[in-house]
Amino acid sequence: MTFDVVGNAALALHDRSAAWRFVEGFAAAWAEPIEASDGWNHADLNATEDRLGVRLPDAVRDAYALFGKRPDLTSNQDWLLTPAELRLDHDVLVFRDENQSVASWGAGLDADDPTVVVKLDLVHKAEEHWDSWLPRFSLACVELVLSESLFRDGAETADREMSEVDISLLENRFALLPLHSPGTRWFVSDDLIVREDEGEWLWARARTPLALEQLQKALPGEWTTEH
Repeated sequence: MTFDVVGNAALALHDRSAAWRFVEGFAAAWAEPIEASDGWNHADLNATEDRLGVRLPDAVRDAYALFGKRPDLTSNQDWLLTPAELRLDHDVLVFRDENQSVASWGAGLDADDPTVVVKLDLVHKAEEHWDSWLPRFSLACVELVLSESLFRDGAETADREMSEVDISLLENRFALLPLHSPGTRWFVSDDLIVREDEGEWLWARARTPLALEQLQKALPGEWTTEH
């Protein structure tokens, strides 16, 4: 099954329903199709609202109801919190934690599809603050699913430190995804996804073993392919 990652990501930029179609299409092509049992039910989400004393944004409810029980899509490296684990940090709904607890992601409570922010866990708690991540929760879900695909068990994945020539190779040989989370850029070609972090590290996911071989030819270097 083929899936137009670039085209569908572009549609998801300004359309919440398109973001959910991206997640469904990506899951079907790069993992396993989403089924009805892969989401939390309304009773679970209502119980969370009662516990927290707030109304969950519509986009948050949509995401959890669609694929909230699919850790292979959401929690290979970092963790999407379960409804029972969702927590408040003042007016921010914390929904995701970094795997070593050095960062958390949160969503506002003031919109149907709120902005997403990120906060580092610092030694001096008074210095912690929320920084902008992505403008909409649904778009952050697109980024989340892509990121977690880089660490899926049994998948064709690879990573390595960047070299001086990688920037031009990426820009010339791959299409740039319209995602702009701080410090990262996403590149795509047929059956390949590459994330560039801070101009320092590359993470890649191939849909097939052949695509992984093509990656190593397109971006030669000392790739680590076993994790």
